[in-house]
Amino acid sequence: MVFGALAIASVTVLSRADAALGPARSTALLRRPVPVAKPASSAHGSSRAVRMLTALPSQEVELPLELGGSPEGMAYEWVPVGSMAPASAPRPLAGALFAPSLPGFYRLALSRDGDRRVLDSLTLGVMKPLTEKRGSSINGYRIGFFRGERRGTSGNAPEGLLEVREAEAELPVSEHLVLADFLTHDNQTTWPRYVAVDPRLLDKLELVFEEIVRWRGSKEGSEVDVDVHSGFRTPLHNQRVPRAAGDSRHQYGDAADIAVDANGDGKVTWVDVALIGRAVEAVEKRYPELSGGLGLYNRGAPYAHVDVRGKRVRWRG
Repeated sequence: MVFGALAIASVTVLSRADAALGPARSTALLRRPVPVAKPASSAHGSSRAVRMLTALPSQEVELPLELGGSPEGMAYEWVPVGSMAPASAPRPLAGALFAPSLPGFYRLALSRDGDRRVLDSLTLGVMKPLTEKRGSSINGYRIGFFRGERRGTSGNAPEGLLEVREAEAELPVSEHLVLADFLTHDNQTTWPRYVAVDPRLLDKLELVFEEIVRWRGSKEGSEVDVDVHSGFRTPLHNQRVPRAAGDSRHQYGDAADIAVDANGDGKVTWVDVALIGRAVEAVEKRYPELSGGLGLYNRGAPYAHVDVRGKRVRWRG
């Protein structure tokens, strides 16, 4: 948590003022509203453009906060997106934050003395643990089997999947991207659907878009036209994709195939794909912790594969 010395000093000042007014001061005047609060910039990644974090149910959440006052007496609770009713009882805002116990999408709310402030710039996606999968499906949605499930190695399977209902498909996950961009294109019509999305990938993609905007000399990242050809793929769908690797990173939520009109001429060509590649190289040089695969494709509709597998890999398709 980010609590500055000035915020702590303000508590002392308020306490002295209370004493000077004497015991007749009304209860209403003693109430301390929630100070101005927001997720720290680091919560939005190096790009400052990530809009969604993920966690398993009841897992500790790393979400640094910036407060414009003292945290004394404050509590936190999680509010489901689209609702104002909290999902659980308030907990003291001291030490760690813990995710709700049920899968879903939530916003953090801070409260004190009857006042509440919902922080809507960041969403927490609580995943359904993969252990809740029965056979090859979850809730009737066909997924198949991850390699880690068959081999008993968790590193070859995501810990969990986000449960997405139709009304939640357009939830922003970053400045330019929404959940629907990462849903598997397998023609299943069942809702909810399930998807893995790695916030590190979101961060890397937004840094790539930022690099492209910088080359253009534009100050507005929203001017980048992005099309996600493929985000998450269920193992079942991945088996049906021509020339897809059996261990494709798309199955783990840390890869995306993207097309960007990088030069701004209104169309996507091999030139744009090459520019995406240059942007990825520049981003990985500045942020080696986001290193991963880069594949440049010029078959049919040109696109680039970008992932955050943790080691540098390059290819052309």
